[in-house]
Amino acid sequence: MKERRMEMSKYFKKINAGKVLYVMFVIITVASMMTMTVFAEDIWDMAQKVLQDVYNKILLISTIAAVVTASIALLLMNFSKSGKTVDESRAWLKRIVITWVILNSLGFFISYINPFLSGGKWNG
Repeated sequence: MKERRMEMSKYFKKINAGKVLYVMFVIITVASMMTMTVFAEDIWDMAQKVLQDVYNKILLISTIAAVVTASIALLLMNFSKSGKTVDESRAWLKRIVITWVILNSLGFFISYINPFLSGGKWNG
């Protein structure tokens, strides 16, 4: 029995603890890379969420830009002594309002058309 213990102790003296820890780390890392994460949503749901987020941010930026530029146009219209400047400010104000209305109506249009295109086919 003592001989067997002596053999075992010689065997364990040859094992490097660093190598054992490294091999265990590699096995755990490779096993975790082999696993596959399953998501409950498909790519179209994710794309829709991303596009809605981008559209909302574009609306926010366009609304802020429209308010700032419209206020500048209104200030120029009210405090200008030149008729040409007033006419140009009125034209710019009209363009700003039309552009802002078009950007905001895109969301309503897409939400109206979306049920007809569900599943990638026309359901009209």
